Amino acid sequence: MNNLSSVSETALITIKARVAAAERKKPLIKDEVGQLLLSRMAETLPDELRNRILHRKMPRSLSNYVALRALKLDSYTKEFLQGNPEGLVVSLGAGFDTRFWRLGIAPDRYIEIDLPPVVEAKRRLLGDILVYRMIAESVLEDGWLEEILRLQDNNILFLAEGLFMYLAPSGVRRIFGSISSAVSNSLMVIEVANERYTKGLWKKMLIKKMERNLGSGAGASFDFGITQAKELESFGANLEVLEEWSYFEDEKIHPSILKLFRNWEFLSRTQWIVKVSVG
Repeated sequence: MNNLSSVSETALITIKARVAAAERKKPLIKDEVGQLLLSRMAETLPDELRNRILHRKMPRSLSNYVALRALKLDSYTKEFLQGNPEGLVVSLGAGFDTRFWRLGIAPDRYIEIDLPPVVEAKRRLLGDILVYRMIAESVLEDGWLEEILRLQDNNILFLAEGLFMYLAPSGVRRIFGSISSAVSNSLMVIEVANERYTKGLWKKMLIKKMERNLGSGAGASFDFGITQAKELESFGANLEVLEEWSYFEDEKIHPSILKLFRNWEFLSRTQWIVKVSVG
């Protein structure tokens, strides 16, 4: 596991945050497979990566955010599968996500796509219980979508949690264009970042904050951002923004005083989730 790129280090940070929220006296999320995965991972990571990321104290606010974000995408996924028993869930840049086990999804209804080093690591660590399909390919390539379309071209839920902000804007537009031209009656639920964090002083501040709090410079790779969710509708044909969710809008946010910021767009639209219909 010593060949993970700095961007893929965010996958380590994400599972660490989610497990931290699951192991509290009053857990925000249940994630037994995540706990198992992290314990196995800790035994195999090189010392430098283990000390720099896994052993670093993490801000509680970040683990809260990651847990509530995961729960929100869990709810979108559960709702989709309940309404579409033959639907297919495709997780883009899935990293070390454990949604498959948290929701008890049928193996033939779930697929993950991620870079080969991440897929290889996950298979090695969870090979005894990993029963669904994984595609080891960059989301910027064409093969993964072609493989999905061989299975079905409708009733698909595409998830992108903590992914698109690390891609070039042209790459994100290409993904939207490819999906929107190929599928129908489908959904995309994605996390987006505000455009201000992709350039200038705001980006420099983000980099320093991530290095200080998380031990990773992955923030330097923030390239894609938007200012309003409606911008996504111009990225392809037959796209419509249906819903938005911000961490500050969640009823479980702690401390609850943070709810006061839900109507302050400058904060509530820093990083947020957008649900988009396709076709």
